[in-house]
Amino acid sequence: MDADYVLFAKIIESGSLSAAGRAVGLSPAMVSKRLARLEARLGAALVNRTTRRLALTETGARFHADVLAILKAVAEAEARVAGDKDGPAGLLRVSAPTSFGRLHIAPHLKRFLDAYPRITLDLDLSDGFVDLMAARIDVAVRITPTVGGGVSARRLATNRRILCAAPAYIAQHGAPEDTAALGDTQRHRLLAATGQFPWRLTGVGGSAGARTVTIDGTSRVRTNSSEVVRELCIAGVGIALRSLWDVSADLAAGRLVRILPDCEGSADVGIYAVSPRRPETAPAVRAFTDFLEGLYGPVPPWEG
Repeated sequence: MDADYVLFAKIIESGSLSAAGRAVGLSPAMVSKRLARLEARLGAALVNRTTRRLALTETGARFHADVLAILKAVAEAEARVAGDKDGPAGLLRVSAPTSFGRLHIAPHLKRFLDAYPRITLDLDLSDGFVDLMAARIDVAVRITPTVGGGVSARRLATNRRILCAAPAYIAQHGAPEDTAALGDTQRHRLLAATGQFPWRLTGVGGSAGARTVTIDGTSRVRTNSSEVVRELCIAGVGIALRSLWDVSADLAAGRLVRILPDCEGSADVGIYAVSPRRPETAPAVRAFTDFLEGLYGPVPPWEG
C-alpha cells in the first residue's frame, strides 16, 4: 500500500498537518514534505494551505474519495484473508438510527463481540442519511420504504407503526373516534419530528372497507428528534405515530395506549441492513448482517 496515500487520508481526516503528524509519529515538516512529494508526483495541487486550515482543491477532493476507496478495498481484502483463516476480523463500521441503535442493537453487541473477538466495532448512531462511501460505513441499518441503488440490502423486518397517546392525554382530550378527528386542531394535538408529516394510514374503515388516508398537520412541538417526540407523547402532550420497536415497552407498561387500532402506518416501510455493493461480501459484514437477521426474525421481539 502506498504510504503517501495513507498519510494523505490521515491529513484530511485530522484537519491539519500537525495533527496528522502526531497521529503517525512524524513532524509537521516531514508531513508537509511528504504531501508536497505526493502532489509533485501527481502533478496537481491537492490541498489549499492557509494559516488557519486545510481545504481540498477540486482535484484533491476527487483524489481523496478515490484514496478512501482504495484503502477500504485493501482493508477488506486483508479481512477476507484473515477471515478465511481464523474467522471474521478487522474494523467493522456500523451506522444506525439513534433510537433503534440504542434500543435494539447496543444491548446485543456483547453476544456478537463474544462470537467474533477479532472484529473491532465502530458504531455510529445518527438520524441523518449517511453516505456509506463517504463515511466509510460497512453496514448501515436503514428504516425506509426503498433502499435505492448502488447498495446490497437485506430486509430484516417490517416497520409497523401505530397511533398512540398517553392515558393522561386521553383523559384530558378524549380518544379520537376516527381519522378525521385527528385533523380537528381544537380537540387534538399531534406530534411528529421534522419531516415526518404527512402520515399515511392504512386499514382505515376496518377489513370490510379498508382504505388509505393521508393526515397532514403541524406538530404541537417542533423538534428534529424522534426520541423527543416519544417522550412528549409519554408526557401527554399529544398523539404520535410511532414504530412498534420504539414504543412496545411503553405500551406494555401502560405509559402509552394505542388509539384507532384499525389503523397503522403504511406497511411499505421496512428495516434493512445495507452495505456498499462489492464483488464479494467481507466476512465481518456478512457475520454482522446474519447476526441482525437472527435478532429480528422471523418475528421481531418488539411484536411479542
